[in-house]
Amino acid sequence: MSSKQRIALFIDGANLYATTKTLGFDIDYKRLLKEFQDRGRLVRAFYYTAMIEDQEYSSIRPLIDWLDYNGYRVVTKPTKEFVDSSGRRKVKGNMDIELAIDALELAPFIDEMVLFSGDGDFRSLVEAMQRRGVRVSVVSTISTQPPMIADELRRQADEFIEIMQLEPRIGRDPAERMQRMQHGGFEDSPRGRGLERRYGIRQTPPPERDDGSSEG
Repeated sequence: MSSKQRIALFIDGANLYATTKTLGFDIDYKRLLKEFQDRGRLVRAFYYTAMIEDQEYSSIRPLIDWLDYNGYRVVTKPTKEFVDSSGRRKVKGNMDIELAIDALELAPFIDEMVLFSGDGDFRSLVEAMQRRGVRVSVVSTISTQPPMIADELRRQADEFIEIMQLEPRIGRDPAERMQRMQHGGFEDSPRGRGLERRYGIRQTPPPERDDGSSEG
């Protein structure tokens, strides 16, 4: 029987994107997966994001497809549109409930939960997981002003992991982007640049999608 810690990753996609955008680096999702595979027995790696329905093209779709084929369990739901009290049209897409349910269901089968989010709403979930004997590590940052992680979430976690300390191991190499642009890579197109900036992935033609060296 393996003595390795059983680990599950729970990635709040919108929150992680906002954090890394503020810090100015891109996540290499293949390197992120390997980082935690090296730390123990990775049971699951969940990625949560809301998606706008009825769009001819969704800028997040290439990321979702890549994650789905490369070791992540992607959980999505459609966003909801509403008009606020000022008459402004807004879009809402909260994945907290889906993440919490998956975490609680998986609790008997893992030793550690790694939550990529700074959202204070997850404090109660962290406490509930701890009551079930699961150690909880939260990945976010206090390097920004104000910090991207809520103080109550940081205090509740068994361990707070500053994402800037992980950046050398899970971040994209900026030189890769420049090299690809110089050689006429996908980043030359407006849509490609948007994907690079927002999600830290490299878009390649479909036949190369499963090539671990072609996407991050």
